Amino acid sequence: MAQTNETNNRNGKKRNPVFLIILLILIIGGGWFGISKYIHSKHHEETDDAQVSADIIPVIPHVSGYVKQVMVHDNQEIKKGDTLVILDDRDYRIKLEEADAAFATAQTNLGTARATTSAARANIASSQASVGTVDAQIEAAKVNLWRASQDYDRYANLITDHSITQQQYEQALAAKQTAEKQLAILEEQKKQASQQTNVVAQQSNATAQQINVANAAIRQKQVDVDAARLNLSYTVITAQQDGKVSKINVQPGQFVQAGQALFSLVHSTKVWVVANFKETQLNKMREGQQVVVTADAFPKHKFEARLSSFSPATGATFALLPPDNATGNFVKVVQRLPVKIEFTDLSDSLVKKLRPGLNVSVDVHLD
Repeated sequence: MAQTNETNNRNGKKRNPVFLIILLILIIGGGWFGISKYIHSKHHEETDDAQVSADIIPVIPHVSGYVKQVMVHDNQEIKKGDTLVILDDRDYRIKLEEADAAFATAQTNLGTARATTSAARANIASSQASVGTVDAQIEAAKVNLWRASQDYDRYANLITDHSITQQQYEQALAAKQTAEKQLAILEEQKKQASQQTNVVAQQSNATAQQINVANAAIRQKQVDVDAARLNLSYTVITAQQDGKVSKINVQPGQFVQAGQALFSLVHSTKVWVVANFKETQLNKMREGQQVVVTADAFPKHKFEARLSSFSPATGATFALLPPDNATGNFVKVVQRLPVKIEFTDLSDSLVKKLRPGLNVSVDVHLD
């Protein structure tokens, strides 16, 4: 009886090879999985340390002032040129009016300087004419003095032999002396007229310089007007490009400083991926290689992309407190290098649904 049972057990084991089949399947499956992963690793580099990125532009006012009106709300989609925030512009309008008034005053000063210069030039012409008149009078006085001198010399010779009376001699002497004094007076007048002409010429030069000063003042005031008008335009803050508004951190009536970030504008129509690869993965990676991107938000969809560029330094280098391996005990840590990946299929509707900060996985196809 025992022999019969042992024979049946042996026949049962031979007829039930399930264990061997399962073992064989596991060995073949494990081998196939290991070989496929090995082959895949030779032609691909993968990482899940990657996020979607986009241009995030802070909305910053150029001038300080009180917020008059906020024209947008959270998560609103806007177009380039849309008004975002309006500041109270009354102070800047007053400054513009002051600059306009100063500009008008400078123009008036220029007109006054030009009129003064014209008058000075007219005085120069008058003085020069006076000098010419005195020159003519001097020439006539010289002729008169020559004639009186000739008469005096003749009368002086005649008075010695008593051919003329003493009265006639004295008249000739008086005429000569009068002619000499008249010539001296005219020469002094010419000297004074020449000096006056020089003074007027110097005044004309000074007033001409005033014209240059007035012109410079006009240019300066024009610059002030332009600056005041520009600052007035800055009270209306507009969008510099298309995008979506982030959370609004400003309210009407709030005072904001120039350079203060009010909120952000996300340019979500153009997004890319920044993947952080280990330094040991970079050996065969090159710009232009094909990349497949899978987003956690859309796990069943594969995005077509390409490797665009490599960061000039590792992520740790740009940290607020970068590691200093020259101090303390050195522990080697594998570094990661940010790699920019751009989407190539822009017709993919899901690309526009990606938002900055979303987690993705990337698979780089090595050449």
